[in-house]
Amino acid sequence: MDMFKDKKLRNDIILAAAVIIAAAGIWLFTELMKSDGAFAVVTVNGVETAKYPLDTDAEIRLESENGGYNILIIKDGKADITEASCPDHVCVDQRAISKTGEAITCLPNKTVITIDGEEEADFDFVS
Repeated sequence: MDMFKDKKLRNDIILAAAVIIAAAGIWLFTELMKSDGAFAVVTVNGVETAKYPLDTDAEIRLESENGGYNILIIKDGKADITEASCPDHVCVDQRAISKTGEAITCLPNKTVITIDGEEEADFDFVS
């Protein structure tokens, strides 16, 4: 009976190790595939309101429709929310972002900062 328990424990350890290795491989792949962003795109209440280059340091006050605000700091190629009028300050606690696809979200102020890698083209590929 002890032999069955040891075999089951060994199989559980092998399964857990395989899951951890697979998760680490997926995380590493996604991190390596991210590229440096070029712009911080500001969206308020679902509408894109501004696009700021990450290569130019700036401090911007973002006003929301509910009277709230967020302070966006762009410095050293990264975008960060350093101050906000929202009660929970989750957006302030998030780390600075610089890679394409990363985002900082402030739900109470309905504000989202995303990183975009390229400037929009002047032509439409669909038509």
